Amino acid sequence: MRSSEKGTGRASLLAATAVAAIAVALGLVACGSSGGGIEGGGSDEAETVKLEKKASGSLTISNWPLYIDEKTVPDFEKATGISVNYIEDVNENDGFFAKMQPLLAKGESGGRSIFVVTDWMAAKMRELGYLQNLDKSALPNVEKNLLESLRHPTFDQEREFSVPWQTGMGGLIVRTDLAPEIKSICDLFDPKYKGKVDFLSEVIETVPLVMACEGINPDEASEDQWMKTINRIKEATEEGQIRRFTGNDYARDLTSGDVVAVIGWSGDAVQLQADNPNIKFRMPTEGCSLWSDNMVIPVGAPNPTAAEAWMNYVYDPKNQAQIAEYVNYITPVEGVKEVFEKEGQDELVKNPLIFPTEEFTKKCFTQPKISAEELQNVTRAFNSVVNG
Repeated sequence: MRSSEKGTGRASLLAATAVAAIAVALGLVACGSSGGGIEGGGSDEAETVKLEKKASGSLTISNWPLYIDEKTVPDFEKATGISVNYIEDVNENDGFFAKMQPLLAKGESGGRSIFVVTDWMAAKMRELGYLQNLDKSALPNVEKNLLESLRHPTFDQEREFSVPWQTGMGGLIVRTDLAPEIKSICDLFDPKYKGKVDFLSEVIETVPLVMACEGINPDEASEDQWMKTINRIKEATEEGQIRRFTGNDYARDLTSGDVVAVIGWSGDAVQLQADNPNIKFRMPTEGCSLWSDNMVIPVGAPNPTAAEAWMNYVYDPKNQAQIAEYVNYITPVEGVKEVFEKEGQDELVKNPLIFPTEEFTKKCFTQPKISAEELQNVTRAFNSVVNG
């Protein structure tokens, strides 16, 4: 969800009650692209990372595009002496998993020490034995500053193997100069936008948002309702309504004007405004999806000591504030608001994409719980549409 180009400052502040409400909701599920309600498994069998006395050497991180500022990596390198290879190669959860799974199955990580994946994917990787437990002795900032309401998600109830990177919202990103009237996910099915909209290729993101606009509560949806919604998306695809299914790469379609709107992620819109101020995130009239992306250490990670040093570093509120100002996602770190207030950055303190109010997200839902069998069935059906 994110970028490497310099963006403008922006952020906002969650009132304490709003932070709690959102974080509690997020803590109940897994994040951003498949089976949010899948529970993690095998924690008793997973190995805990083996740490050296001092972090050193090099560190390779796989993260999403548009997800970090320009200063944090060099600042970390200067502070620790660790060399960082920061790769923006997580365009979608399923695509990244497909690339890495053959290596992970052999106990290898492709040289990476950190992946950043959504809750449901972290749960899936855990169940397959692909993730290591964290050594929390090296994570005092995480232990101190992680939002209380994000400490016990169902997929990793004691945060044994995951640390939230950012939290955010799935909804509409609109070219307001080309389609100012788009305000609902269902508006994307309007024939006048034929071939001018992108949908996300992530089943747990796209299908629940379409269900919500049709009046179906994603948290209570039956497998039959999932399938009917997927069939509607299939029909729209066959009619040419949907230009393509994407991950973060919808960015170029928006900036080029090839599409007028997409199902996309909240912080991306702010990053893209550097290229075109008419690109804006819109809260759908039916509400948004709420999710988190998590840092995890895979099996075969070559330098877990450096990986945990990175996790601890970005959980210092001052360092996290620098990231939050740039990416405009909901920060999982306590104390960022106070940093912005001390710096007089009122615009950031009030930004609903970083600190959304309870009113702003009142219609939003966490990514729905779904059984492993149902997930397999709906994923197969949805992928046939995406790849068809």
